[in-house]
Amino acid sequence: MTTSAPAVPANTIRITEKAAEKAAHFARQQGLPDDFVLKVAVKGGGCSGLVYQLSMEKEASQEEKVIEQYGVRLAINKKSYVFLAGTVLDFSDGLNGKGFNFTNPNAKSTCGCGNSFSV
Repeated sequence: MTTSAPAVPANTIRITEKAAEKAAHFARQQGLPDDFVLKVAVKGGGCSGLVYQLSMEKEASQEEKVIEQYGVRLAINKKSYVFLAGTVLDFSDGLNGKGFNFTNPNAKSTCGCGNSFSV
């Protein structure tokens, strides 16, 4: 992993170095190649109307925007990109739970579990 902050436009999704390291760790556990893609999407559902979705794949589709940060390629479909502009993807392993967390400036409200939001 590189430690320098990547140059990423402010209106796009960003991943923290810690989240990138965890994603790479999980990808290795799943036997994915080093150039795996972390797919980030927004789908209808959840308590607040929209829910975040993460998956790891071997490659991105041509319809997805790909952004590389800290050695991890993020792939976002065009429909989700609008909802994720300015979002930061982080990883928490504190006392309040482990997992990927989204800090989304577009979210007007979120549910108690933090997995769904509305705009």
